Amino acid sequence: MSELKKYGYKPTRFGFGHALVELGELHDNVVVLGADITGSVLTSFFKEKFPERFFSIGIAEQNATTIAAGLALSGKIAFFSSYSAFAAFRNADQLRLSVCYNNVNVKIGGGHSGVTVGPDGATHQSLEEVSFLRALPNLTLIVPCDYEEARKATLAVGINPGPAYIRFGRSAVPMFTTKATPFEIGKAQVFNEGTDVAIVACGIVVWEAMLAAEELKKKHGISARVINSPSIKPMDVKTITDAALECGCVVTVEEHQVHGGLGAAVAEVLVKNFPVPMEFVGIPDTFGTSGEPDELLEKFGLTWPTIYASALKAIERKDKGFIGYRLVKDIPQYKENM
Repeated sequence: MSELKKYGYKPTRFGFGHALVELGELHDNVVVLGADITGSVLTSFFKEKFPERFFSIGIAEQNATTIAAGLALSGKIAFFSSYSAFAAFRNADQLRLSVCYNNVNVKIGGGHSGVTVGPDGATHQSLEEVSFLRALPNLTLIVPCDYEEARKATLAVGINPGPAYIRFGRSAVPMFTTKATPFEIGKAQVFNEGTDVAIVACGIVVWEAMLAAEELKKKHGISARVINSPSIKPMDVKTITDAALECGCVVTVEEHQVHGGLGAAVAEVLVKNFPVPMEFVGIPDTFGTSGEPDELLEKFGLTWPTIYASALKAIERKDKGFIGYRLVKDIPQYKENM
């Protein structure tokens, strides 16, 4: 992105719901399972268009996931969606063994994730599932940043073989990608070019990262590279390693616990390939609470001022003590062997 633009607001769950209908129109072996909250996670769109391919299982996430595995083993592309707090954790055993161990073609939509589910409170604010899900073998894990990316991600996992999980939210959020914005499983996208600090984000807080980059440029002349990393697993190792090499410090941003999420995944990449100072913006080892989405984002430090301050801190650490990257980054053999 060369300039910051916003095209209105829409929940990422709408992108998931609309893409299910598109997939249903393209592939007659796509089936969807519901758990009595179809209107909330918008599997209702598919139910209305293809009632004969929709199965209501009731409030029984474990059963739905096991049935989805059976349908997948019978040649179907099976989607099941519920709130992330239940889709990831209540049926953790079934997801691990029935789906991932068997490597079947089941796609899970984890709705109402993060603190922006708002007044529903801590019981429904799933802030830990990325750390669990990315440890599961065979599972593709995607966290889209807006409506259009959620739509593209759903279409992509629908035709990509094997288990997948898409994490999306309830509240309306800025739409800033377009149909022309690239999306590919396993790839990150540079939304803003920069050389002083790299900000790697996923989900709805990518927009806040863009705002932080704008403020860093305006107030300090700092050139911040903003990387949208929707594909948590597989992760785009090259784009992230190149960012560390060329910027010298990294800030990660996620609507998730700082333990085990995007930040941890990025740190694993960099500690192996090119260690640099890092700062982590996320939920600080606590449960959520009730409140309006915007209030909760601010309360937990998931808005641009915290990202802005973290970027300044990362740059200060780089400039004061971490000079190794300056000595190494210009060695041609290093980049050739990455």
